[in-house]
Amino acid sequence: MKYDLVIKNGIIVREEELTKADVGIKNGKIVEIDIFINQSEANHTIEADGLYLFPGVIDSHVHFNEPGRSEWEGLATGSKSLAAGGATLFFDMPLNSHPPTTTEEAFHQKNEIAKEKSIIDYRLWGGVVPGNLDELEKLARCGVIGFKAFMSNSGIEDFQSADDRTLLLAMKKIAALHSILAVHAESDTITEFLGKEINSQTENIGLAFSNARPIFSEIEAVQRIIAYADATKCKVHIVHISSAQVLKPIVEAKQRGIDISVETCPHYLSLTVDDLEKLGAVAKCAPPLRSKQEVDNLWEAIAKDEIDVIGSDHSPSLPSMKNGNLLEAWGGISGCQTSLSVLLEEGYWQRGIPLETIAKITSTNPAKRFGLYPNKGSVSVGSDADIAIVDINEKFTLKQEDLFYKNKLSPYIGKTFRGRGKVTISRGNVVYSAMEDSQTHTSI
Repeated sequence: MKYDLVIKNGIIVREEELTKADVGIKNGKIVEIDIFINQSEANHTIEADGLYLFPGVIDSHVHFNEPGRSEWEGLATGSKSLAAGGATLFFDMPLNSHPPTTTEEAFHQKNEIAKEKSIIDYRLWGGVVPGNLDELEKLARCGVIGFKAFMSNSGIEDFQSADDRTLLLAMKKIAALHSILAVHAESDTITEFLGKEINSQTENIGLAFSNARPIFSEIEAVQRIIAYADATKCKVHIVHISSAQVLKPIVEAKQRGIDISVETCPHYLSLTVDDLEKLGAVAKCAPPLRSKQEVDNLWEAIAKDEIDVIGSDHSPSLPSMKNGNLLEAWGGISGCQTSLSVLLEEGYWQRGIPLETIAKITSTNPAKRFGLYPNKGSVSVGSDADIAIVDINEKFTLKQEDLFYKNKLSPYIGKTFRGRGKVTISRGNVVYSAMEDSQTHTSI
């Protein structure tokens, strides 16, 4: 047979246009895109009339916690959850696994588990912590996608935040390695100082928590890391900003020639501090949720092409860690399975954000930023056959039993979305399908 798989009559979503065409796949690659491909020349076909073919989501920010904390989430359940949400590639953060990925030995330990258990492609982040500077070159040789550092308390004892001297020395070395530093940018001094003032508060605790990790804490840390990037010529990626106010120094830095990119997350584009008050710890994260106006402002920034990447920051935990006092509960949101649905509902349907833009920030941009394009991030001839087939019109209410997470916690349970993944294809293999038998003739 000429093709292993042909997808018929789908609408291809690229960063620059929508195109209706057939897609031919062979040996894990897209080998032909044409108005008509004869399905008799294919081993398998999928009828995608009325459906949209997005490049597979690249989730550059997940915590799958294996080895060491696999009871929180594992690479099998985590990758299956991503596949159900249209993702075909993820970058796993160096924490919250134990040991964290801060040494060559720890990298190999995690990598062996990932090779065995992940059902989609993956890359691993290395970590920057005080005392591991000699490991950075070794981790780079292992093939880490980049390095991650915290400018504030990570919440994990064995992954300490990086002091200013550690950051500068690490950034000089990372620049020499032609790699990139991802930064959790909150001022540790500010958040620690303000956090002490809310320990005795019992009312409006969600708002108090948000105010204790204020937007200006993010801005201060971002300004500092930009200065360090200028001094060291290190590429920097700012993760999970919670407010468009944080963008001002980043946009200005880009204009000055600083090599910097920025990420936000679906929860900052859909949930507010009111949701934190209502839902409690299941919606707790750092930086915290903000106001409805901040949500709208972030969408305006996306429309202006000021945000480069969307990452889920899927940071799961045991249910017991989300009980009790909000201030003491684990700070992390489980959301990797629902990212694309959130963006379609909140972005495309509610605000008119083009589908091309959603494809760009979820797949094409991260592929380009991390040196994986055009193998990844595009539905194009020659690219890996990483495709999310999506019904953008399908309306559904998320139920707990829909989730593939090891611990089925989510602030989105009970929420209604328009836009659902029907089939996910990773390197030509169907890794998830919710299609009717009449629509697909694949060996799912």
